[in-house]
Amino acid sequence: MPPELTALTLAALLQIFQIALMAVSANLELQPGQTLGPRDRDRLGGDLQDMVSKRTARLFRAMNNHFEGLILFSIACVAVTLADKSSPLTAACAYGYLAARVLYIPAYALGWTPWRSLIWAVGYLATTLMLIAALL
Repeated sequence: MPPELTALTLAALLQIFQIALMAVSANLELQPGQTLGPRDRDRLGGDLQDMVSKRTARLFRAMNNHFEGLILFSIACVAVTLADKSSPLTAACAYGYLAARVLYIPAYALGWTPWRSLIWAVGYLATTLMLIAALL
């Protein structure tokens, strides 16, 4: 398997971990009726993110942020692989993205300023470079 697809598979497993991390935290803080039923704002009296601790809300936002980044990263990995443009640069970018996403979880959860934004930028830049490499 090309290194880019290996990194993509690991990034998907990281997303599964993030979902579990956020869900466990939220379920420990909320009542079963809030998490097991429909999460309509009018039924709950607000958004679930407003009902959990600051750290759990941050885990929720970090999880959603990775969903957003994972879309572009997936396109980059598939484009590099299908275009047969895998190189040491694209492999380094793929693993750089993955490392940035791993670091992003504690950076967001613990409110590391400005490191959270800088870590996010590393993953974004790595994805952008991979997309450009797929075109060249």
